[in-house]
Amino acid sequence: MRATRKLLLALTLLAPFAALAAAPTDDVLAHGVRDGKAPAWAIAVASPPGWTRDCCMYAKAIGVDAVLYQGEWTGKPERVMVLNVWPRKLATLADELAADRKQYLQRDEAGKATAIRIHNPHMPCRGVVYEGSDRIDDAVVFCDPGVASGIRLSWSMSFADGDVTQRALLDAFMRVATNARYLRYVAPPAAKKS
Repeated sequence: MRATRKLLLALTLLAPFAALAAAPTDDVLAHGVRDGKAPAWAIAVASPPGWTRDCCMYAKAIGVDAVLYQGEWTGKPERVMVLNVWPRKLATLADELAADRKQYLQRDEAGKATAIRIHNPHMPCRGVVYEGSDRIDDAVVFCDPGVASGIRLSWSMSFADGDVTQRALLDAFMRVATNARYLRYVAPPAAKKS
C-alpha cells in the first residue's frame, strides 16, 4: 500500500514535466491500415534509452500493437510498456476509462483504482493506477487523437508491488505516455502496391 501511494505521488508530480523530457521526432513505433472511414494511423514516440521497440514479433504474438521492454523478452507482463490501438466506439475518453475501470474492478473486487493526471501536449489523455489484490499494480493511460483519427489508444505497464526499480520504470513510462503522437500513416513508396 505504501509503495502504491509513492507510485501515485510520483506519477502526479512527474506528469507535467514528462512531456518536456523528449524532443519530438517522426519515430513511428506502430501503424495500422485504413479501417472503414478511419484513415491509416501511426503512433510515434521516442524510446527511452536502453528499451527495445517491438511491433511485429513479440507484440503480435501477444495480440497488441507494440511493446517496449528492457533486456531479453521474457513474456511476463511486468516491466513491459504495451501499446493498444482500437477503433473508436465509446463516445468519450472518460467513457473508455470508466469501462476499463468497471471491467478491472469486476475481475478484482478487492482492487483499487486511482485517477492520475496526464499532460500529453499532442492529444488528450487520462490515466489510472490499479492496485490489485494480487500485489500487481498497473498504470494505464488512455489517449484520444481526435474524431478524425477513428481510433483511441492506451499505454499500460504492470509492476510488482514494491519493485525496487519502480521509480525508474515509471519515469520511462510517463515519458512515453506523455510524448506519444498520432500521425496519419502513409506507407513508404517501396511498401505501396503498384
